[in-house]
Amino acid sequence: MCGILAVLGCVDNSQAKRSRIIELSRRLRHRGPDWSGLHCHQDCFLAHQRLAIVDPASGDQPLYNEDKTVVVTVNGEIYNHKQLKGKLNSHQFRTGSDCEVIAHLYEEYGEDFVDMLDGMFSFVLLDTRDKSFIAARDAIGITPLYIGWGLDGSVWFASEMKALSDDCERFMSFLPGHIYSSKQGGIRRWYNPPWYSEKIPSTPYDPKVLRNAFEKAVVKRLMTDVPFGVLLSGGLDSSLVAAVAARYLAYSEAACQWGSQLHTFCIGLKGSPDLKAAREVSDYIGTRHHEFHFTVQEGIDALEEVIYHIETYDVTTIRASTPMFLMSRKIKSLGVKMVISGEGSDEIFGGYLYFHKAPNKEEFHEETCRKIKALHLYDCLRANKSTSAWGIEARVPFLDKEFINVAMSIDPEWKMIRPDLGRIEKWVLRNAFDDNEEPYLPKHILYRQKEQFSDGVGYSWIDGLKDHAEKQVTDAMLMNASFIYPENTPTTKEGYYYRAIFEKFFPKNAARSTVPGGPSVACSTAKAVEWDAAWAKNPDPSGRAALGVHTSAYEEAADANAMDPIESPSRKIRIEEKVATA
Repeated sequence: MCGILAVLGCVDNSQAKRSRIIELSRRLRHRGPDWSGLHCHQDCFLAHQRLAIVDPASGDQPLYNEDKTVVVTVNGEIYNHKQLKGKLNSHQFRTGSDCEVIAHLYEEYGEDFVDMLDGMFSFVLLDTRDKSFIAARDAIGITPLYIGWGLDGSVWFASEMKALSDDCERFMSFLPGHIYSSKQGGIRRWYNPPWYSEKIPSTPYDPKVLRNAFEKAVVKRLMTDVPFGVLLSGGLDSSLVAAVAARYLAYSEAACQWGSQLHTFCIGLKGSPDLKAAREVSDYIGTRHHEFHFTVQEGIDALEEVIYHIETYDVTTIRASTPMFLMSRKIKSLGVKMVISGEGSDEIFGGYLYFHKAPNKEEFHEETCRKIKALHLYDCLRANKSTSAWGIEARVPFLDKEFINVAMSIDPEWKMIRPDLGRIEKWVLRNAFDDNEEPYLPKHILYRQKEQFSDGVGYSWIDGLKDHAEKQVTDAMLMNASFIYPENTPTTKEGYYYRAIFEKFFPKNAARSTVPGGPSVACSTAKAVEWDAAWAKNPDPSGRAALGVHTSAYEEAADANAMDPIESPSRKIRIEEKVATA
């Protein structure tokens, strides 16, 4: 994962402006500590901070076409670059970088080549022959990108908001699956899959087709020239990623360089559900497992740094980002530069526990579409920025374009949660990998109930955050929140606390507008809150808020090892209250 910054059409192209661009680009150096690059052409600047994953020796950016009239700075990976090179036989490639194909594809096909790319990417391309430029973001928004505008008429692009927030009069998140064209003077959508219209699909469920599509998605992401591993929480999604990667690693090019034993990583409070399950999965599939512990206090101490890096005040995202941020630091210390993760499955298959309340297949499918379209504001943002804070790239096979097309074409009747038929959440995915002859996972792991990451690392994590916020935010502060924060007004002390930290780093209206709002229960969209009238009284994004659905959310630990040393004294009271309500 890299950091890009581009400023195009600025009035000032002096040495002072060049120095300012370099200074702002350095704010992104955590994303790419391996190399810094800058290309200047009249009033256009393209800067790059590189994290070298493919072709570390010669793939420094910006990248060029043969005569250097086309310049491109890219953040991401193009998994089908070898196939694309086969269509570009008349072009000469200077590097082994997977991203160089972008410059040559533009020469060959003009602006209409973006849908040919299979990968995760954000890029800015400058054609110096007429000073036109384009910028594009991948289909789902796995890699971050922001667009801003200066008072002098300049257009800015950056991987993170912190590179734009001081110098742009206005900025916003660049929409996934879109392209900006200076020639056409605006943004248009290049990604137009069948599911985007939210029309209800009717393709029958075929477990073999689904399994093969996912295996291909994982194998693609074994493309690397550096040490890597898998983030393994012990839940269904990360366990399937690890199981498939472990099964196919020996046949990949990466194995020739780094060996055929997969490394897996997990973090949690001591005794947490994730640590236990991840250890069992690792033993079963034979990985070299690395287990990290953190305390509630260590997480609280990291909150300001986490919010600065992930650039949001969304409660769910911060809860889950903090353990991931702490784990990424540990992973980096081991020399690992790329990890594969399980984000996206819950959105595609309706895996969140609130989907138990979906009234029919139409609303079920429409909610999955809404969730996928919003991933760039939540899980994609968390996974990318929590890992990039320490110079690590996160890859997400569930968000593979081809896999999404297969999974979202299934008649949603098959995805519906039907206890009468023995179908729990994500049954179609579980069933696809339920192989008695060559099992991928133990049955009880394959059918383990959904745990949101911020719950699975240890239930006292969220309770500890709430208790800490209670001490920092008074009743009067929360009562007057609508006057202090009239937009997306925080409704809890935890939300108020995060918002105050965010505003300290990003005080402009444009910054706070990049964060979504609205009621949510157990990670639902605001629309899905309408599925159950009781949810209006319990608007907590934790998975435990799906009262009566989460079977183990309120079970007390059998022994003291399951408790964090500084666990909240009010936890027992809250559990008793919620059990009574359920």
